[in-house]
Amino acid sequence: MDLESFIRALPKAELHLHIEGSLEPEQMFDFARRNRISLPFRTVDEVRAAYAFSNLQDFLDIYYQGAGVLLTEEDFRDLALAYFHRVAADGATHVELFFDPQTHTQRGLPFSVAADGLLAGMAEAEATLGVTSKLILCFLRHLDEEAAFATLQAAEPYLGRIVAVGLDSSEVGHPPAKFARVFAAAKERGLKVVAHAGEEGPPEYVWEALDLLQVDRIDHGNRALEDPALVRRLVAEGMTLTVCPLSNLKLCVVGDLAAHPLKRMLDLGLRATINSDDPAYFGGYLAENWLAAARSVNLTRGDLVTLAKNSFSGSFLEPDDIARRIASIDAFAEAAPA
Repeated sequence: MDLESFIRALPKAELHLHIEGSLEPEQMFDFARRNRISLPFRTVDEVRAAYAFSNLQDFLDIYYQGAGVLLTEEDFRDLALAYFHRVAADGATHVELFFDPQTHTQRGLPFSVAADGLLAGMAEAEATLGVTSKLILCFLRHLDEEAAFATLQAAEPYLGRIVAVGLDSSEVGHPPAKFARVFAAAKERGLKVVAHAGEEGPPEYVWEALDLLQVDRIDHGNRALEDPALVRRLVAEGMTLTVCPLSNLKLCVVGDLAAHPLKRMLDLGLRATINSDDPAYFGGYLAENWLAAARSVNLTRGDLVTLAKNSFSGSFLEPDDIARRIASIDAFAEAAPA
């Protein structure tokens, strides 16, 4: 079995996916047409040209502009289903997806529009594709903590269907400490907590995420490798890192995928996983990230199996479900021809 066939058939989960970041240029035009929205682009090619950014802020500027075409529950449902069809073909059987409600409520949409649309798409994906999923509400860190509290309050009717809160958007200058109180409030409500840290921000942001936010998972975490004491702690605690190789390349977190720290993370004993982040903008969905990483840093089949197991052990599935899915990975690996 060749590398690509092995990767696509390997059961896996995706733990770092911003659903708004799966908006393809063609979908942007379709939704704009459906909702009678005028775009500053005349063609799909012009949109793709606008995706030629080189840092996080430039990406966020076009990302928020693109999200403006999402106006109805149907839009969010269709967006989610398009993503689920792609990730199912990549061998994913479980996804824990982020959404940014403040991106939409700031445009005047009720919280319920995005939440109900995404939940409908998630339910349909499980029924028709067999892909299970959980929803994570992200706070935008460039806004203040009071705005995050307002978002948490708006989410109250949905907390039984939201598994966690997260922290995303512009990292530098917006440390995790800024959101310590709202994360504590989320934990009091029984939610899991995750946070982007150590992508462009320093290792200190990872420490803050651990100590002040008491996160259950670190999103990205690349720069943790700059601090040996931090690496030791992450290993000792079995903390999952949701690593995004093609995103790191596109945003110049790494200059070349051959220099990506993923293999080193595994060698150090870190619970790393592979994810696509914002695949429409970063040049690849889940399997493409796996394949690019495997080829660039020479991942072995053993590494790939470890990464797949990490994606489930780091998930928010129930322990018996995690054990069942890990067993399916073992069964696949044993049966896969060399």
